[in-house]
Amino acid sequence: MRAQLKELGNGGASANGSTLAVVELEEVTKTYDSEPPVRALRGVSFSVHEGELVGIVGPSGSGKTTILHLMGTLDRPSSGTVRLTGLDISRLSDRELSALRAQKLGFVFQQFFLSEHQTVIDNVADGLLYAGAPLGHRRSAAAGALARVGLAGRLSALPTKLSGGQRQRVAIARALVGSPALVLADEPTGNLDSVAGASVLDLFAELNAEGATIVVITHDQAVAARMSRVISVRDGLVVRDTAGEGHP
Repeated sequence: MRAQLKELGNGGASANGSTLAVVELEEVTKTYDSEPPVRALRGVSFSVHEGELVGIVGPSGSGKTTILHLMGTLDRPSSGTVRLTGLDISRLSDRELSALRAQKLGFVFQQFFLSEHQTVIDNVADGLLYAGAPLGHRRSAAAGALARVGLAGRLSALPTKLSGGQRQRVAIARALVGSPALVLADEPTGNLDSVAGASVLDLFAELNAEGATIVVITHDQAVAARMSRVISVRDGLVVRDTAGEGHP
């Protein structure tokens, strides 16, 4: 199954040779069964291509978290199509979606979700557990990912001995360790002071310059302003997309 997903999930270059679409949403709706039903998304369409640094910004209740869940294959749309590396998530079984997440996605959350009793390197190595990699490979890849985020000297440290900004860097290294097609960051600066938050945003910019494709979900316009492209959502609709507008 992994081999099949890898073969099918590589996307495809457009006829004009542009970058690959890593994730695509086409007329996506999402309605949650409740009384009354909640229409979280009302027909959302956009694509994120290889090498983009995208912010999805909106107030509470705008639909941005629902978009995150759909892009991360944690939920399925009520209608419309979500494709991750060319694969329509509605056509995959739960087992296939789990394999797709393990191979293609990295997640960074506001809460760091690090094991306090494991060293930094083992926290990051755990990011490869579901990929079935042997321990030696996991630890070697973890050391490389930690070096990439500037923590090569803290491999044996416990998370409790790190600052908030350093812990978030560990979480980012864990997201990157499997070389995913897409990194999804949900309010990644929400638990950090302004200095540490700026450092994390600087790191995202550096990683993006190295080729990482990153989508940051945020309610903070200042965080969104640091992204190369901003998709603004409100009331379940995309109200602005700065793609092609020369957003800095």
